[in-house]
Amino acid sequence: MKLRKIQLSAGLPSNPRTWPILDGSVVVDGLELLPSIIFPSELFWRQLRFGDFDISEMSFSSLIKTIARGDDRWVGLPIFMTRRFFHTEMIARTDRGIQSPVDLKGKLVGVPEYQQTAALWTRGALQHEFGVSPKDMEFWMERVPDHSHAGATDFRPPSDVIINQIPLEKSIGSMMVDGELDAAVYYIWGKDNLIDRSKVNLLARDDMKSIFPDPHAEGVRYFQKTGIYPINHTMVIKRSLVEQHPWLPLNLLKLFEAANDLANTRRMQHVDYYFKAGFINAEAMDGLRKPLVEYGIKANRLTLETAAEYSFEQGLTDRLVGLEEVFAESTLEQ
Repeated sequence: MKLRKIQLSAGLPSNPRTWPILDGSVVVDGLELLPSIIFPSELFWRQLRFGDFDISEMSFSSLIKTIARGDDRWVGLPIFMTRRFFHTEMIARTDRGIQSPVDLKGKLVGVPEYQQTAALWTRGALQHEFGVSPKDMEFWMERVPDHSHAGATDFRPPSDVIINQIPLEKSIGSMMVDGELDAAVYYIWGKDNLIDRSKVNLLARDDMKSIFPDPHAEGVRYFQKTGIYPINHTMVIKRSLVEQHPWLPLNLLKLFEAANDLANTRRMQHVDYYFKAGFINAEAMDGLRKPLVEYGIKANRLTLETAAEYSFEQGLTDRLVGLEEVFAESTLEQ
């Protein structure tokens, strides 16, 4: 029997692994999806505060935090929509003597939201790769309690970390331009949503710079050393739906894997073209044949467990959350 139409909300429509689902190129057995596209910042706040959608992307850090505090409305699916080496994106003013991450000690730094996963990964890299702990910096947070993950999950700053609230009339971007902040450990600008306020392209200015002169090289170094490709967003489904229809998690996982396979097929068509044209050598070709992103817990256990460890270490959760608490039972061996 076909399930009723259910809502699917995607945060990043440009993601080539999402479009095959949004445009109907791949379908899921047993239900019809009603997709909507909302910027992640707004999407996660709406899910955590109001539970607006049946299935959606979700901040992995915020999902761990909700589970640790006893909020069990959501069941995680090991489908990972966004992955980046977030610590390579830190920005600093050029007049503050910040030549490397170690120079962030004692500095005033902006962050859209302290508990967001991108910030979690950045702080983890700063602490474990460069010896800069969260308490070594003073944070200024852009999102306000009424419109943030933090407000929806009853976030309280760790006792040893200073987190200030950026006033509504200001933003990370404006405070960086005015010299009120030294750096931004993560920065979101120019996005039309109900949460983020910064509008300035900082790296287009002469008085701003990336803390890493070669962010790509740092990402390669980090991955080769740690084996971690940071996960930012996972998918979640309402627990009430899973209880009614236990087959849903695996069917949805199959759907997203089919979309991922299609995206990889399309990617390899471009790779083959450039290889035949002589722009890619055989060694690079071998590396590109491997899927850029794999779903499932087995292929991502190290990254997922590291995120949970960072959450506990940084005081976002009061205990270490196990993956068996986060993901649907039927997906744990996938």
